[in-house]
Amino acid sequence: MSVQISPSILSADFANLKDDLAAIKDADWAHVDVMDNHFVPNLTLGLPVVERICQVSPIPIDAHLMIEDPDRWAPQYAEAGAASVTFHAEAATAPVRLARELRRLGARAGLALRPATPVEPFLDLLGEIDMLLVMTVEPGFGGQSFIESMLPKIERTRAAINAANLPVWLQVDGGISPATIERAAAAGADVFVAGSAVYGADDIPDRIAQLREQAARHSH
Repeated sequence: MSVQISPSILSADFANLKDDLAAIKDADWAHVDVMDNHFVPNLTLGLPVVERICQVSPIPIDAHLMIEDPDRWAPQYAEAGAASVTFHAEAATAPVRLARELRRLGARAGLALRPATPVEPFLDLLGEIDMLLVMTVEPGFGGQSFIESMLPKIERTRAAINAANLPVWLQVDGGISPATIERAAAAGADVFVAGSAVYGADDIPDRIAQLREQAARHSH
């Protein structure tokens, strides 16, 4: 498993996004949280801003859509240039159809699960997606504490991906920091979203390298 780091720009300075994207150029992805104030109790940014971010970012965009009706909206993020588009299982009406549409548009298709959503009902869909995101906080706000009880869920998801022998990435998002990334990696995650842990660091490139090294040391 190769480790990937996806800093969340939710913790960036929204008035200086171009500079804050340049600061994470050593990462694998820029994680962009889209929230609609319906699916989650927060409002962040939408399609026009994401489209512009895709144009100026030095690394590919990993769009995480915490929105209602992703069946309608998610394909537009792929068309806007996001290389990976993740929608929530709890919000999608036809997840397989949506994942196939995202892939048809040239994006990786990701399926996200809130902490209370069990992974088991979705394991039969692993062949239809490129990434499964296990939220390790309740989605909606940055800077929250990692939910330790998600580690067994990450382990079960990794076991299912391995058993199916599929190249599905396993992403974790929420409370990922130097203090928690090793446990998440040991449980089987290979793509790590970190917001405040990256943007709150004195030396952002050094923090990205540190997180990558920590995760690589503990990944399977």
